[in-house]
Amino acid sequence: VQLQASGGGLVQAGGSLRLSCEASGRTFSRYVMGWFRQAPGKDREFVAAISWSGGSTSYGDSMKGRFTISRDNAKSTVYLQVNSLKPEDTAVYYCAAAGRYSTLQREFNYWGQGTQVTVSS
Repeated sequence: VQLQASGGGLVQAGGSLRLSCEASGRTFSRYVMGWFRQAPGKDREFVAAISWSGGSTSYGDSMKGRFTISRDNAKSTVYLQVNSLKPEDTAVYYCAAAGRYSTLQREFNYWGQGTQVTVSS
């Protein structure tokens, strides 16, 4: 499956963005979808994951209450709504697909190219 992330940009602290990731090539609904991020000089970290039907979601500790993951299987797209952004949220955000539910990077076999989110103070 091929993944194309979009929606990043420059935003002031406290602002919001909606990231999108469109999949192509295989049946989207067969994959668990996740978002990860990598800040400059840091390891890539888990942001959020959503199950095949969207009924189950998971979030990284610093994202709970501010980030919301959702999916539209008819559009083969997963979204990440990010609110109350902080400068420390600045990172490249990657979408990824896995065959089973997980929050671990190693379980995600397919990765998009990433979209840059920059939060100014």
